[in-house]
Amino acid sequence: MKLKYDTSADVWTEALPLGNGRLGAMVFGGVNQECLQLNEDTLWSGSPKEINNPNAKNVLPEVRNAISEGRYTDADQLTKEMMGPYTQAYLPFGNLNLNFNHPDEPTFYERSLNINEAIARVTYKVNGTTFHRETFISHPDQMIVTRLETDQPNALSFTASLESPLKSELKNNNDKLVLTGVCPENVDPNYYMTEDPIRYSDSTETKAMTFEGQLKVIVEDGEVEYTDQGIEVKKSSKATLLFTAATSFNGFDQSPALNGKDPHTIAENYMNLSVKKSYDRIKQEHIKDYQSLFNRMKFSLNTSDRYDEESTDKRVTNYGEKDLKLVELMFHYGRYLLISSSRPGTQPANLQGIWNDKMQAPWSSNYTLNINTEMNYWLAEACNLSECHHPLLDFIEELAINGEKTAETNYGCRGWTAHHNADLWRHSAPVGAFGHGDPVWALWPMSGTWLTQHLWEHYLYTGDESFLDQKAYPIMKGAANFCLDWLMENEDGYFITTPSTSPEHKFRYDGKLAAVTEASTMDLALIWDLFSNTIEAAQKLNIDEEYCKELNDKLNRLYPYQIGRFGQLQEWGKDFDDEDVHHRHVSHLFGVYPGKQITELSDSIYEAAKVSLDRRGDDGTGWSLSWKLCLWARFKNSERAHRLITNLFNLVTHDSEKEHKGGVYPNLFGAHPPFQIDGNFGFTAGVVEMLIQSHLGYLEFLPALPANWSEGEMKGVKVRGGFEVDFYWSNQELKHALIHSSQGNECKLKLDHPFVVQSNGEKVKVSHLDNGIVQFPTKTGDSYVVEVE
Repeated sequence: MKLKYDTSADVWTEALPLGNGRLGAMVFGGVNQECLQLNEDTLWSGSPKEINNPNAKNVLPEVRNAISEGRYTDADQLTKEMMGPYTQAYLPFGNLNLNFNHPDEPTFYERSLNINEAIARVTYKVNGTTFHRETFISHPDQMIVTRLETDQPNALSFTASLESPLKSELKNNNDKLVLTGVCPENVDPNYYMTEDPIRYSDSTETKAMTFEGQLKVIVEDGEVEYTDQGIEVKKSSKATLLFTAATSFNGFDQSPALNGKDPHTIAENYMNLSVKKSYDRIKQEHIKDYQSLFNRMKFSLNTSDRYDEESTDKRVTNYGEKDLKLVELMFHYGRYLLISSSRPGTQPANLQGIWNDKMQAPWSSNYTLNINTEMNYWLAEACNLSECHHPLLDFIEELAINGEKTAETNYGCRGWTAHHNADLWRHSAPVGAFGHGDPVWALWPMSGTWLTQHLWEHYLYTGDESFLDQKAYPIMKGAANFCLDWLMENEDGYFITTPSTSPEHKFRYDGKLAAVTEASTMDLALIWDLFSNTIEAAQKLNIDEEYCKELNDKLNRLYPYQIGRFGQLQEWGKDFDDEDVHHRHVSHLFGVYPGKQITELSDSIYEAAKVSLDRRGDDGTGWSLSWKLCLWARFKNSERAHRLITNLFNLVTHDSEKEHKGGVYPNLFGAHPPFQIDGNFGFTAGVVEMLIQSHLGYLEFLPALPANWSEGEMKGVKVRGGFEVDFYWSNQELKHALIHSSQGNECKLKLDHPFVVQSNGEKVKVSHLDNGIVQFPTKTGDSYVVEVE
């Protein structure tokens, strides 16, 4: 449960991440100079603005005509006239710098991140004196806390200061250091080369976000002096630094300048409450709060091999997936990162969670909705972190509000839609700076369709019918209404999407490359999923019978999956050649995972999907490896799933980024490269999928268990239908499972060996269904023991 290193971090991707959902910090662990790089999850550029393009509606018929005539490059060019502005950017708050100026080099050094406690520690020895630092971010106190101690009296002297890359001012406010500032009104993406990519207001009146950070030092002995440059501590032995921050953000549809909150009041209140507590109390409350989420699950691969005396980066390099305890650590690290970047009431985890040190972060560190944001939350329900899912569910609800305007303005459709990118302001229109962008990613109005799957999955896991009725179903219906209007009937009587793209992957035709065509496989797979889920939701709520008939009619007439000349599941309506057969996106396989349309019962389509995945290969960016891991787990191919894990444990260093091979950085952050957190989250979701599946309405244990995971256990995992499961396996076979029922539903199992089910010491009668599936009744709150004979 610990990442550890024998040197300090030289670069950001070696620093260790802390977070409480709202505040984030990267801890470098330096000896003479310590740096905590700081983030606050609502610190974004810009403000609410008009994002839609009324001209898109006029261009749409021309695009469709070009597609129908096979003029795909013309269609590509025309769609540039349908684009809107780029999203805004997630910004770094700044740095908390500590300077110690030790006279000599340390004779001992260790830094670590204990993910069981969510505490980063640094310990070193200089001239016989041991110095110890520990840092954590308290969710109850909304405070970044650093404790500094020495084992010798009066040996601790240092200065502390704050700085920000944003327009800001640092002042001594009596007993606190206060950093105030303002964000840019616009930040262009790092791939959009403009003369003035970071633009602040030219006047004192700004539309942008304002912010404040406060730093206070409490010492048990010694001296403290505050100046406008920083804080100086002399001859102490124990000191505690408290830092908190706030912004003027007051909602996605409110001007942070005109209608914003007062960041000073918010930060001041947090600070005033925290200074009344002892360090030990703040720490104990932090651990208790964090472990209330983290301790819900256990995953262990039983092995006698131990490599954890070595530093984490060396373990990745020397042993990789052969170090089973490293595999465990990586699994739990994904849960740690979600708890740290997504809590009720915060923003959802963005492309980098909440950790970013750049003014123009890769892809603006925004919400990339054609896979990455969704992947961030694949682990949430299964890993017993439903509360951490709520920021995304709230985000979807707000995005749908702006998405209604986009659907009407850009396309003349009912319902709501969203596209490739979103931001703090819930950007729902196609990005691209009105023509700079490429339609291969910009022209994709299907992200709303995909996002609604998270609403439905939350219901399947929790059984929260009030959530389904009041929140999920209306949003799902809105997305379905858009699709009903967006679909067009072709000459064969099938419903297709046009224009249509397969995210970020082009096709070849007549010696040319193009992105825009009709009936991409992913579009239709997403619509099938949405329509199926919406119909089932309406039936659960006993409403909208006639509406469901309309959905069902179009669902049954969706353009069917096509098998291409290589035996592969086609990615587009026609059997085009790939731009890159090994492309990182596997969008056309959505129906396998995270969808449920393509299963073993799908016969030839199931096999064709396997061929497609096999053709993509086992290399890729970090998140792509994780998606392929999940897919091979669904295909129940343990060897290929394990191979993806092997490839994920590829150490990417600052010097090797140019190779552009995915894996993990020394701090185990997912490497696209550059850093994207989705690879971490996707890995954890993939491990669950290898060990237990429930998407077909029954539980199946160990569907893709690797040969060297011969013995292990998983506890506290959630499955659809309202069950929490503990299970243990040995010699590659399930031995024991404990199933707790929270909703009293029928429990269905698929096991290859004879077994008995008991509850409260009595044998439970099971009923045999088709395909080796059995079911038994459950009562809410009861637990059921499954013993394999």
